[in-house]
Amino acid sequence: MPTSLIVYVIVVLACDLALTGWELAGTRLRAQDLLLFGALLVAAVICIEAMRRLGLPPSLSRDLLSAWWLPIALLLPPLYALLAPFVVGAVLYLRARRIPVYRRVFSSAALGLAGAATSATFHLVIPHVAVVTRTDSHAWLTRPPVVLTAVACAVMFTVVNSFTVAVAAHLAEPEASIKKMLWDRETLLLDVTETCVGIIVAVTCVLSYLLLLVALPPVILLQRSLMHQQLAAAARTDPKTGLLNATAWQREADAEVARALRTGTPLALLLVDVDHFKRVNDHHGHLIGDEVLRALATGLRQQVRESDVVGRFGGEEFTVLLPGTDDAGAYGIAERLRASATRLSVSAADARIQVTVSIGVAVLGQHGHELFELLAAADVALYKAKDAGRDQVRVYAHASGTRAAGEADEATDGCP
Repeated sequence: MPTSLIVYVIVVLACDLALTGWELAGTRLRAQDLLLFGALLVAAVICIEAMRRLGLPPSLSRDLLSAWWLPIALLLPPLYALLAPFVVGAVLYLRARRIPVYRRVFSSAALGLAGAATSATFHLVIPHVAVVTRTDSHAWLTRPPVVLTAVACAVMFTVVNSFTVAVAAHLAEPEASIKKMLWDRETLLLDVTETCVGIIVAVTCVLSYLLLLVALPPVILLQRSLMHQQLAAAARTDPKTGLLNATAWQREADAEVARALRTGTPLALLLVDVDHFKRVNDHHGHLIGDEVLRALATGLRQQVRESDVVGRFGGEEFTVLLPGTDDAGAYGIAERLRASATRLSVSAADARIQVTVSIGVAVLGQHGHELFELLAAADVALYKAKDAGRDQVRVYAHASGTRAAGEADEATDGCP
């Protein structure tokens, strides 16, 4: 773990603990607040248990627990927003144990800071909210400023939490784009959904605590739907690298090849193989080998376009399909990927590991008219690169009856 990341995690935890101590000293505990806090925590625990009994997958990365933390932040003093993630986090660790304890603690601290900021802001802008929620149960439904402020604070909750976690992720992987760590289209949609559900649950609490029993089934149903979506995504993804697995890659690649043949647009395929990868596993262990594969996968994804299809073909081989790319463009991209791989470095207990890759290139129409033919051609080119000394790019070339084999090999030394 990088030193900068360790320092950042300690600072976040220290800030959370200091703020919790400050709020404990200055917050007067009320029976009604404790009752609402307990009701929302029980609802969150019921959701966790329901998901566990439905078969909570280890790969589940998103949930709807913000549906319960957000009402705590909006309706109660900041102290409760600081405490809630640790209580729920402890239950998650004991019942699910999907992530290491230190990551669970950091995640709880980030959520706590986000919740405290949200709570403090909301109560500062709407100072009479405590009176409103007790004396006029319909205030949330009839006073637009209160609702709009709640929505704005809910957005702030998401932004603060996402940014805190994204900074940690960026410190862990400095090469990765912090923009992509913050939001993509799917993450943004999930955040909007969580915000809407959280506001609805908050309104429900204002009307009556008993209505939480009505809110629970829809939230569990949404969580179940989210779980199935993530399971479907996991079925397409290689667990070690996060890239498409071989089956999913072939399905998408087949569709791209058919589209290119139909429209007459160029398409190229790269087959990327890690040089001497067995030595990494033999000398440093398979866990370090997996770290190398993850680092290479991240580098590959960052160096190509969103429309390019990147997958792990098996072992230490990766495949990159490049729609709309001719032989010259494919060779240039392959060289960029090769050079990028040489700059990667993975820490081991006794050394920093650097690897190189060999890349074979094949182009639709020139080297094959279907995916299988392209893969076979790229495979031949890949092994020519390895035979030539590794850490090289080779483009496949046919050896025709009128050309000597040596001339055909010479044609693979660079882009035609």
